[in-house]
Amino acid sequence: MAGGRGERFWPKSRKNLPKQFLSLTNDSRTMIQLTVDRIKPLVDIKDVYIATNKNYLPLVKEQLPDIPSENIICEPIGRNTAPCIGLGAAHIAKNNGDALMMVLASDSLIKNDELFVDTLRQALDIAQKDKNIVTMGITPNYPETGYGYIKFDAQKKNGEAFKVERFVEKPDLEKAKEYLADGSYLWNSGMFVWKASTVLGGIQEFMPDLYAGLQKIQAAVGTADYQNVLESVFPTLPSESIDYGVMEKARDIYTLPGDFGWDDVGSWLAVGRIKSLDDTNSAIEGNVVAVNCSDNVIQGGKKLIAAVGLKNTIVVDTDDAVLICAKESAADIKKLLQTLRDQKREEFL
Repeated sequence: MAGGRGERFWPKSRKNLPKQFLSLTNDSRTMIQLTVDRIKPLVDIKDVYIATNKNYLPLVKEQLPDIPSENIICEPIGRNTAPCIGLGAAHIAKNNGDALMMVLASDSLIKNDELFVDTLRQALDIAQKDKNIVTMGITPNYPETGYGYIKFDAQKKNGEAFKVERFVEKPDLEKAKEYLADGSYLWNSGMFVWKASTVLGGIQEFMPDLYAGLQKIQAAVGTADYQNVLESVFPTLPSESIDYGVMEKARDIYTLPGDFGWDDVGSWLAVGRIKSLDDTNSAIEGNVVAVNCSDNVIQGGKKLIAAVGLKNTIVVDTDDAVLICAKESAADIKKLLQTLRDQKREEFL
C-alpha cells in the first residue's frame, strides 16, 4: 500500500513526494524500495503489486522500474484501507487465482529483514490452511498511544501464532501501560497474510456494498473497459478501514508476535529511533551547529542551522520551508497543514 500522503513528515514529505518515496536511512534507498527489497526472498517481482494514488504513478515507475506496469494499481481517489486491500485482492484473484496474499505498508522500516522474512514464512503456512487470517503483531516495548492493539489468547496457538481475541483502538497512556504490563497485547502493525479468497470472502460477508463494487472492477481487470469502470465505481465505494470493516468481525484470526525491529515511521519522532544518536541524545544531520542542546531531531539543508540551548525539539529545513516543532506536538503537524490549506497556501503542501 503506497497511497498515503505522509503529512506528519512535512516539510520533507509533500503531496508530490510523500514519505514512502523518501530515503530516511543511510543507504539512499527509499522506503518503498526497501519494502520491495525486503520481500524478494519470498515473492517474485512479477507477483508484487503496488496500490497507490494515480498521481504517484510516475514515482512508482521511477523508483521500482522492475514492477510490471499492469501490477501498479492506481486508485482514482483515496478510500481507506478496506477498498485499497479489496482492490488489490480483486486484481490478484483475477490474475493469479486463489493465491496467498501479503499486505504490507510501503512506509515502514524493519531492522532485521531476515527475521521478518522468517516470520512471514510462518504466516504463509498458517494462511494456507482453511480460511485463516494472520496478522503481524509487534511485541510492545513501551506504552505507545499512537497504535491500535491486538489482544491475543496465549492458550490457543496455531504453530507460533496465537488466536486473536479482539482488536483494540488506540489507548490513552494509562491503558497503554496496562496493556504493556499484561503481556497479551501486541501493537497492530497493519500487516496481513491470507488467501485472496479469504479476504474477499470477509468483505462479502461484512461489507457487501464494497464487495459488489469490487466484483464490477474485478470483471473489468485486463479489459479495455478497466479504467472507465475503475474511475466510475471506485469513488462510490465506502471509505472504511480493513480493521473496522472486516478484522473486528472475522473469525479464524491469528497473530504472530514480531520482534524484527518494526517501526511505522509515523512522525519525525521516529528519526530518533531509527538514526544513530549523538552524545546529546539527538539525531542531527546536515548543515547544523548545536551548542548546549539535547534530545533533538534536526535535519539541516543548504543553509546553516545554528541551535543554542534547544531541547526536545524537531527542526527540519527544506528549500522553501522550515519546521520548528516541540517533540510533544509532533502529531499536530497535520493541524499545521490544515492551517496552510485554510490560508490557501497550497504551494507549501
